[in-house]
Amino acid sequence: MLTPPMASVLIVDDLLSIHEMLEAVIQPTGYETSFATDGEAGLVRYKEDKFDIVLADIDMKPVDGITLLKQLKEYDANAVVVIMTAYASTESAIQALKFGAFDYLQKPFRVDELIGTLKRGIEYREYQIKRAQSTGTVVETADLESRLVGQSPAIVKLRSQVQRLAGARTPVLLQGEAGTGRDTIAEILHESVAEEDAELVRIDCVLNSEDSFAKGLMGENGNGGEWVERATGGTLLLQRLEALPMAMQKELVSVLRNTAHRFRLICTTGEDLELMTDEGKFHDELFYRVASLPVTVPGLQQRVDDLPEIIKSILATCTNPHFDAKLIEFSPEALQVLRSYHWPGNALELHQIVTQIAVATESRVVGIDQLPQKLQTVGDWKTLSEYLADKRKGYIAKVLRACHGDRAAAAQVLGVVESELD
Repeated sequence: MLTPPMASVLIVDDLLSIHEMLEAVIQPTGYETSFATDGEAGLVRYKEDKFDIVLADIDMKPVDGITLLKQLKEYDANAVVVIMTAYASTESAIQALKFGAFDYLQKPFRVDELIGTLKRGIEYREYQIKRAQSTGTVVETADLESRLVGQSPAIVKLRSQVQRLAGARTPVLLQGEAGTGRDTIAEILHESVAEEDAELVRIDCVLNSEDSFAKGLMGENGNGGEWVERATGGTLLLQRLEALPMAMQKELVSVLRNTAHRFRLICTTGEDLELMTDEGKFHDELFYRVASLPVTVPGLQQRVDDLPEIIKSILATCTNPHFDAKLIEFSPEALQVLRSYHWPGNALELHQIVTQIAVATESRVVGIDQLPQKLQTVGDWKTLSEYLADKRKGYIAKVLRACHGDRAAAAQVLGVVESELD
């Protein structure tokens, strides 16, 4: 019987003493080690012989660890990279997570911390290889089109994103308003990677207490509670993540570092988590751990051309005491009213309205008079100034992020004085 090959670790550091120290610690645990003295040489070595995991120092010349990370991910999107940093601040480590690092180690680190991180990284790499060799669950185009209905550019783009993400295990952040179908997308992604009989564990961050999070997520030793155990091999879905208490956000980072390789993590939010992070209202490291693959789910207002097709799909599930509900049609005038409505409840609101009409109507053609009165009034719409003020605030925030918080530079880009950024 052949002995399985040892996992390979590429160590990239410009200090030979670090090479010797890490070799002495790592090799006895059963890993093969190879070395490079800077990022440029590290990339060459990786291209020569793809390694299971790369352990790279952040502070090297001429090519530093972050640059190497970017180059590795560009060459091999599945490269597993752990960044080593000696800085007291975690800012550089968080930057590494932003660009796709599997994890980071802050010097000086403990031997058990190093070996534990390597073990988790190798397990994640083995999972990737297993998925690549397996036929897996393919998300068929027809199935996607039946669950994400429509042909508008917004929904076509969304289906394409979902199809690309199927089969991966990277965390996904589903951004969008309530009622847009974020949970449906989570279900599709879960079905594409979950092991047989594995669970999709749904946790609503609004409805659970800190005590529930401590028991369900953290567990007694911080290595995962009941929810994490249930999600192993499947998916952990954290709904409305923006509501997770800050104290729990910090604890969740620790749990994810120890357990995230065991399940697919999907989070949903209706807020701009990046803006919340910039404002100190959301934990920065947690943001970059959950937002590596952000997907924006469009609201119904962005895809009103899909209304006839969506309505048809809803009617196919309805019943009517007088005739087959699939025969029901909405008049052109009624459809125009539906197109003009602002849909604060999105597809969920549309589903409720169509279902109620389908059950109650005695005619096969639905006219304007059968539509709820709220669809024909615009009293609760925002004023133009309110709408533009919201857009202005969002654009200023984007420019500030692009300028790394430099208010003077952002004001220059925007063509305003700095005081107008408030």
